[in-house]
Parts: sequence; structure tokens; C-alpha cells
Amino acid sequence: MNTLEQRLAALAALPTQELHYAKGVTEFVSDFVEALNTGAIRAASCAEDGTWTVHQWVKTGILLLFRHGRIADMSTDENFRFFDKDTLPTKKVSVDDGVRIVPGGSTIRTGAYLAHGVICMPPMFVNIGAYVDEGTMIDSHALVGTCAQVGKRVHISAAAQIGGVLEPAGARPVIIEDDVMIGGNCGVYEGVMVRSRSVLGSGVVLNASTPVYDLVHGTIVRSTADAPLEIPSGAVVVAGARSVRTPFGEEHGLSMSTPLIVKYRDERTDARTALEDALR
Repeated sequence: MNTLEQRLAALAALPTQELHYAKGVTEFVSDFVEALNTGAIRAASCAEDGTWTVHQWVKTGILLLFRHGRIADMSTDENFRFFDKDTLPTKKVSVDDGVRIVPGGSTIRTGAYLAHGVICMPPMFVNIGAYVDEGTMIDSHALVGTCAQVGKRVHISAAAQIGGVLEPAGARPVIIEDDVMIGGNCGVYEGVMVRSRSVLGSGVVLNASTPVYDLVHGTIVRSTADAPLEIPSGAVVVAGARSVRTPFGEEHGLSMSTPLIVKYRDERTDARTALEDALR
């Protein structure tokens, strides 16, 4: 247990009313947010063997920021009125950070880490605890939710939603590994992991209860009691449908949306999903 984690353990045990006036809480909030902003701590991390570990104490610390914060006026002027917890302002980004933020109304909350070379197209939103690695593009109207972990060279297309998670504290955040392509209007929620080099076609929605049918191997990919849904490395997933086999469903010709793995990534897929160097 590191020093920051030890300080959190003592503060998190206090009732909210006592927390507001606790000795050292202001300094802890400053140090904790700074560590999130610089990527020194994160909600989950990956070992060399590809195994991910959730750092529950980091998520507990983010919850403490909400508990400790008080509603403050964060308006920029009379036309843009905003009111939020004073512990959760927007992130201060400078040219030296190497993050490209195109004008047009994007917001990055403090406590989110954006690595060098990240591109933010307007309007988009990155929430506290998110970790976005080098060279990733977040397109217009896209969301990177609380504690979501996004790898290198990922393309999050327009209107895609990468879900957030804070409670329950033990739940795994959404994890998107390196070189993943997420199509427009996709949704990835409830701790789903998308392994490296996978492609999600437009409109694919994945959550903990979604079965994914692998047409290549003739198997069904599901979450288990011990592990959330995991999309295999290099899988190309598209939105499909399967029939409802109840009498009522058959009578009315009903079907349910079902993600399908139709192939695994090859040179042709790489060419179609590549981002132009000029955009970077």
C-alpha cells in the first residue's frame, strides 16, 4: 500500500460531514487529482502477460472527491452556466501536453489522463479517472466514461460511448486495448474488454449480458461469474440479429440485436481502418 493509498484509507472511513473538515483532506485531494492527471495512478493497469488488475482504491478515491466536494459556480460567462463539485473542475491542458483539442465545445474533466498525441474532435467528453493512451482519436459526440481505460492508437468514432463505472467499487472498468477501431454509434459498457486490434462495426453495443456469436470458430463469447465479456484480439464485430424462438416471437417475426464476429483482422481490414497520418 503506497502513501497516497494509506491517506485515502483513513479519510474514506470518515462520515461525509467529518470529511469536509478532516485534517489533510485538502492536501490529499490535490495530490490525488495530480496523480490521476499525470497518469501516475490509474483505475486499472495491464501486466506484461496481458492480465488486467483493477485498483479499487483509485475508484474509492474518486468517490471521495464527490463526497468532499461542494457545488460551485463554474460558469465561463452569462451564456455558459455550469454548476458542479468544486473538487471536479475541467482539466487544465497546455500545448506542452501534446494533446490536440479542436475548437468546438469539448470538455475534459480533471483527473483524466490524456497521453501525448491524443486528438479530441468537438464536441466530446472525457470523464474523471479515464486513461487515454498515445495517438488515440476521440471523435465528435463521443464519450469516454469514468475510469475507462483506452489504449494506444485507438479510434473512437463519432457518437460512440465508452461507459464509465464507479459503483460498485469492485467492478472492472471498460477496457479498450491498443489499435482498436470503434465504429460510429457503438456502445461499450459494464466492464467489457475489447482486446487489441479488434474492430467494432458501426452500431455494435456490448455489455455484460451480451452474447457475441463467433461465426469463424462456431462459438459464443459470453461473460462469466468471474470475468466480464471479452472480445478476442483482432476480432471484427458487426451488428447482427437472431430470431426470437418463442411462439409470440415467431408469430410476429421478431428478432433481437446480436453482435457477430464475422472475421479476424487481416491486411485488408488494416487498410480500411487505418487513420490518415495527415490527421495527426
